[in-house]
Amino acid sequence: MSQALVEVKNLKKHFEIGNGVTLKAVDGVTFTINRGETLGLVGESGCGKSTLGRTMIRLYENTDGEVLFKGKNAHRLKGKEAEQFHRDVQMIFQDPQASLNPRMTVMDIIAEGLDIHGLSRGARADRVKELLELVGLSKEHANRFPHEFSGGQRQRIGIARALAVEPEFIIADEPISALDVSIQAQVVNLLEDLQQDRGLTYLFIAHDLSMVKHISTRIGVMYLGKMVEMANSFELYEKPLHPYTQALLSSIPIPDPTIKRERIILQGDLPSPANAPSGCVFRTRCPKAMEQCAAQVPEWQEAAPNHWVACHLYQ
Repeated sequence: MSQALVEVKNLKKHFEIGNGVTLKAVDGVTFTINRGETLGLVGESGCGKSTLGRTMIRLYENTDGEVLFKGKNAHRLKGKEAEQFHRDVQMIFQDPQASLNPRMTVMDIIAEGLDIHGLSRGARADRVKELLELVGLSKEHANRFPHEFSGGQRQRIGIARALAVEPEFIIADEPISALDVSIQAQVVNLLEDLQQDRGLTYLFIAHDLSMVKHISTRIGVMYLGKMVEMANSFELYEKPLHPYTQALLSSIPIPDPTIKRERIILQGDLPSPANAPSGCVFRTRCPKAMEQCAAQVPEWQEAAPNHWVACHLYQ
């Protein structure tokens, strides 16, 4: 049996945006991530994927709910326990150019976490050079600045920075979306190799559905701050249950002109999370919406073994 490393229970992150208006970026999300697996997280821009990741790692404080890491509530940890949490959980950011300090050398960027935890100067330099070689860069790169590297190389520096303090869990927030297509596969292969060598656990946030299928053990689908479906990678792609997931997957190009797939075109625009529809948040664009969908929020339920969905069609 896999052991749950991370448990997210009814997690909410709301932002007050003035005039008494509340933006519900993450609104009651529940799931677990088992030790050693990769959980993919997909959904449209603005659905709350990145906010969810940042709340899990405590870059944002939660509004309600819990994030349990090794059974302990991450948002209540203090002192040494909080320090250990920030070593065990690291993040790889979407834009490597924006997330690396342009005034710091690669040595200082990667060693920032090491400095906090008090490594000696000599051990620091050796560790940084070891990490650079681990992610496919040269140790001679240590004294250069971020602008001297390509986008793919900068993302490798970001990965090395995340690995510096030997974490157990890494949240990768769209780590390949800012990279050329030719470089994306290299970075994903690197992440998979590191996972295998170091027993890492990933939350892999992305909007490239094909890449998510390739790297993920299980996949969760978010829409307007809520998780609408979650299943293992193969089953989600072969038997999507939620109408939103079905529409998303119908948009994936098939590299075979003889196979015809019907595109599901969603009507209307994505509603604002500051003024979400009542009941099911997807009902205003759902081709299968019923009266019940406006009146009642669908329960998060196990419609098939290890296949969870929030939809009235499966009650």
